[in-house]
This record gives sequence, structure tokens and C-alpha cells, in this order.
Amino acid sequence: MKPILVTGATGFLGKHLVGQLRRLDPDAPVRLLCRGPSPWDQDPQIEVVRGDITSLEDVRRAMAGARQVYHLAGAVTRDPRDTRLYRVHVDGARHVCEAALACGVEKVVAVSSSGTIAVSRDPVIHDEQSGYKHQVVGEWPYYLSKIFAEKVALHYAQRSGLPIVVVSPSLLLGPGDDHGSSTRDVALFLDGQIRTLPLGGLNFVDARDAAAGLIAAMRSGRPGERYLLGGPNWTFRELIEAVSIISGVRAPKMSLPLGASLWGGRLLRRVYPLAGKTFRLDDASIKMSALFWYCTSAKARAELGFEARDPMETLRDTIDDLRRRKAA
Repeated sequence: MKPILVTGATGFLGKHLVGQLRRLDPDAPVRLLCRGPSPWDQDPQIEVVRGDITSLEDVRRAMAGARQVYHLAGAVTRDPRDTRLYRVHVDGARHVCEAALACGVEKVVAVSSSGTIAVSRDPVIHDEQSGYKHQVVGEWPYYLSKIFAEKVALHYAQRSGLPIVVVSPSLLLGPGDDHGSSTRDVALFLDGQIRTLPLGGLNFVDARDAAAGLIAAMRSGRPGERYLLGGPNWTFRELIEAVSIISGVRAPKMSLPLGASLWGGRLLRRVYPLAGKTFRLDDASIKMSALFWYCTSAKARAELGFEARDPMETLRDTIDDLRRRKAA
């Protein structure tokens, strides 16, 4: 049987995906493209290919003989100066598409972000027909590079007939975020770093449910289509109050205008070191929390059978996992 190739397997979502693929069919061969060490290096049931998504040669070598491809490789940062994201996301998407055409794979599922289309300054719920939000996310290379990567994937679907599906999860929460890139804001709250209530709102989804959604997209997703995978649309106040109830950490009571929040954050970054501490909430995070990242997963529910679990279960598991890691 031809193997299933997964890029980005060592990430938060990737590890859940690999685990679910193994449980669904333990005999199906799985191959991973990994840049560095992986938890599966000594696993005889999984083939690990060393390589980088920014190298077309590496991608072609990893994809040779594969029947399906899950493309999750990416980088997460909120630093507006980080331009490597374009090489990883845009060049990486192009390399996957070129290699998939050359290798004749059956289907590709490419993972993007709901933030390419599901973000606004007002509490609007977005769907797959919503346009790209270049002006809203223009100062953050992460989202701009994801927009361009989506355009690359959909271009290959339209112009070359590549059987590729784009899946766009919202903020991933749940257990297993080894790098702390996705559950960072919850960790900041638990550490007392969230001092005021943000003005915006978000959508979040359990990484375990998102992984199941990727498998469903491989099975039933229509090539050339995008699917949003999300859970509840909550204000940040609702999220913080829910986390407070579960964790026992007191929530802030006060909200401030964005300008005042930015000024306060810069002040605390100067004051905290005087007490031997670090204030880790950056300007980008403060600005993002003033926006609304709302979306609907109606299309994924109808076409893929996607279901998101109780959000309180996701938050409980997220908090428990973060506390275990901190205590370890």
C-alpha cells in the first residue's frame, strides 16, 4: 500500500493527526517529512524522511510513491519582522503542489488558518465566501503568508486540476501543544499576564477535533474548496471568564481602549524587570485581541460531518495540560 505523507507532523495539530491516522488504520503506512528529530524516529511503523519544506527537492523525495498528502508544515510567530514565514508557507505550498502533480498523488489536504478570511473589526460571523482580509491583518506576516499560500494552493486546483482541499481551523486549543504557540494566551492568563479584558472576540477549536476534520476532508472534501473548522464564537471576556471558573485564577474586571492597553503593556514591560519578572504580552497580541475572529463551520458540518466537542471540555483539558507541563 502506498504511504500517506504528512508534513508538519511534529506540530500541535500534526501530532494529533498522526495519532488518529495510526488508530484508524494501524496497517496503513505513514511517512513524515521532518526537518529535525521526531517522536517517531524509532517507530518501525512510521517512515521519517529528513528534509525541509522550503526545498523542492526534499519535498519531491518525501512525496515519491505517496498516495495522499496532509500538508501541515508551517511556522507560528506574531513578530511583524519575521519574513521567514513567506518561505515556509508560500514556497512550501508551491513545493507541495508541484511535487503532488509530478508524483500523481490521489489528494492533498492543505492546512491554512481561519484568520485569512474570518477576522474583522466588528463582530461579524464569516464563512468560506468571505474575502481575504489583507487590510485587517496586513501588519502580521503570519496571516499574510497564509493568504498567499492559500492562493497558491487554489491556483493549482483551478489551473492544473490538482486535487487539493484547503482546511482552515480557528485557534487551536486542547492538550498536546508542546511548543506553546497556540495555547500561549491561555498560559499567559494562568500566569497573571492578562491584566485587562480584551475588547474583541475569537473562535477556537479543539486540536483533536481539527485533526479529525482533516481526515474527513481527505475522505469527503471537494477539491478546490475551503473548509472552516471552528467551535464557539466567544468574546474574549467570555473566554477569560470560562478559564477563570475552571482554573480558579481571578479574571480582570476592567476593559481599556486599544490605545490605553498598548500603552499599559509597554509600561509593564519596563516595570516588570525591576521585580525580576517578564511581562510577556506583546503589542501584536494586544492588537489581535481587539479584533473579532468569528466564523461558522456549517459547510464542514454539512459536507464533512465535522463536529466540535463541548468547549468547556477543551478548556479543561488545555488548562490541565498547561499545568502539568509547568509542574514537570
